[in-house]
Amino acid sequence: MDKQIILAVDEDGKFSGEYIPKEVGHTGEGKRHLAITVLLYNNKGQVLLQKRKHKIFDNIWDITGATHPLHADAGDESLEEATRRCLKIEWGIREIRKIRVIGSFNYFAKYGKYCENEHCAIMVGEYNGPLNLNPEVGYEYKWMDKSEFLQDIEKNPKKYSPWTIKAAKIIKQNG
Repeated sequence: MDKQIILAVDEDGKFSGEYIPKEVGHTGEGKRHLAITVLLYNNKGQVLLQKRKHKIFDNIWDITGATHPLHADAGDESLEEATRRCLKIEWGIREIRKIRVIGSFNYFAKYGKYCENEHCAIMVGEYNGPLNLNPEVGYEYKWMDKSEFLQDIEKNPKKYSPWTIKAAKIIKQNG
């Protein structure tokens, strides 16, 4: 894991005042920390999905992007700043429109010595330009009609990452 410093939070996503190394949030029982999941949509009513490279949930469909707001000497990243950084690294995307938070959820899962212990904010935004998926992050991508995506995730949940399933429930209600 890289040397990122992330923000510890409570069950409601409120910053606890503690900064932790990323590995502290993702090993053993982990420590709950702030994360984001990003779903982009286009002007055709489609959402952008990727087959993410992941230690545990490898080569299954995931939403557009995922990361953590980071702490730096200059200050903490906002959810929007973390979203923009994520999309630039994972897709080469520099400009998106209408970024907003549509909800959040807590996610905990343990996988051997690794875990996820996150309070995830769900970020959505509009993008209609070219795509360049970073090959270190994902295998492939597709645009999928939003209603088709929401139906497919209910019928075929094993094709999707667990956090995409949680996010989809909120997207169905709010996004």
